[in-house]
Amino acid sequence: MFAKETYEKRRAALKKSVGSGLLLFFGNEECGMNYEDNTYHFRQDSTFLYFFGLNYAGLAAIIDIDEDKEIIFGNELTIDDIVWMGTQPTLREKAQLVGIHETRPAAELKKYIEQAVAKKQTVHYLPVYRAEHKVKLFDLLGIRSGTEQPSVPFIRGVVDLRNYKTAEEIVELQRACEVTADMHLCAMKVAQVGMKEYEVAAALEAVAQAAGCFVSFPTIATVNGQTLHNHYHGNTIKKGDMVLIDAGAETAMGYCGDMSSTVCAGKKFTSRQREILDLQVASHMAAVNALKPGVPFKDVYELSCRVICEGLKDMGLMKGDPAEAVAAGAHAMFFPCGLGHMMGLDVHDMENLGEVWVGYNGEPKSTQFGRKSLRLARPLEPGFVLTIEPGIYFIPELIDYWKSENRFADFICYDKLDAWRGFTGLRNEEDYLITETGAQLLGKRIPMSADEVEAIR
Repeated sequence: MFAKETYEKRRAALKKSVGSGLLLFFGNEECGMNYEDNTYHFRQDSTFLYFFGLNYAGLAAIIDIDEDKEIIFGNELTIDDIVWMGTQPTLREKAQLVGIHETRPAAELKKYIEQAVAKKQTVHYLPVYRAEHKVKLFDLLGIRSGTEQPSVPFIRGVVDLRNYKTAEEIVELQRACEVTADMHLCAMKVAQVGMKEYEVAAALEAVAQAAGCFVSFPTIATVNGQTLHNHYHGNTIKKGDMVLIDAGAETAMGYCGDMSSTVCAGKKFTSRQREILDLQVASHMAAVNALKPGVPFKDVYELSCRVICEGLKDMGLMKGDPAEAVAAGAHAMFFPCGLGHMMGLDVHDMENLGEVWVGYNGEPKSTQFGRKSLRLARPLEPGFVLTIEPGIYFIPELIDYWKSENRFADFICYDKLDAWRGFTGLRNEEDYLITETGAQLLGKRIPMSADEVEAIR
């Protein structure tokens, strides 16, 4: 937890941004995994954490701008709670740690909201992403699922604060990224022919736990790198495979790291694997070198795509003008996802608030396949923390689909592509802070190039 002054300043800035009305915050509840008392790991709502700092279940809060009140709602522990969980500070004591001086029982939230509605106050709320939040919205405001109208001023106020990481947040992010790098270095050393993917995942996740961290998202450790988010870990690593690792650590305060690496199953990459990995690294470094304030991230994405298309053209897998291929969307055969995303208290920071606000500053997103998955496009600014993760993938189903329609035949050499159907896919990923003059790598650097990976093997 940061000093209480940090949370007080954040709330003051949010009140000034929104201007009037009542701001409603839902903390998260415990969630039963297969019965009520066997719960998933508790994770507090990130916006609640950002403004109130309390990592406890069953809380809600309001900031009543018009009445100049800040209140946390929740229930004190019962003797049964204490028997199972041990003695904890009272709700009032917890609230005072973050500069809140008024607490009320959870049941009083509904009465407070009803009084605000009666006074014709605007009740601002954020997009909801959990069923429990939808139930609460219905109970408090009579809003049925599917009819929510989240407050744009509230969303923009939150985004305009959380997008710019402060010095104390960067310390937390740096720690998350250091542990994340150690996770990848471990995986790159332990992965061996004959192992199961879940053995690699177990080894790298143990690194996070040993450092007092959690994983920031479900680990990807797969020999099937062509499946972008592959969480199955049951395959046996075979000679000639590549293992794609996408994993991150989350600190106790909720700040995340997110990195990817690709390792050869044996001591060496095959010639084909090395050729594609070298191209991916070239695309990656072109993107990194372009990072600086004022540069639209969509331009960085376009650059990374062109580098990939140029390389694939040299290999005989693409043809025509690379810039025209990217403009048309033909690059998405091999790179069907985005280049990166904001990162902070969420591994995809504030994705629940809407990419159009977080990554596009209200501008519309593209609907083109591949480009529509770009989570960040806006001009870069100091304080932004983001990932860089171009990849090159050979997805048999996508090859068959586009080939059947003869799609982008002016750019894609389908006669050569069939021979690459079993290649799978690869990527590397790093985390960067945008500074006043450029970009700073967060965490230690992990091996990327074929030579670097083979050296550690």
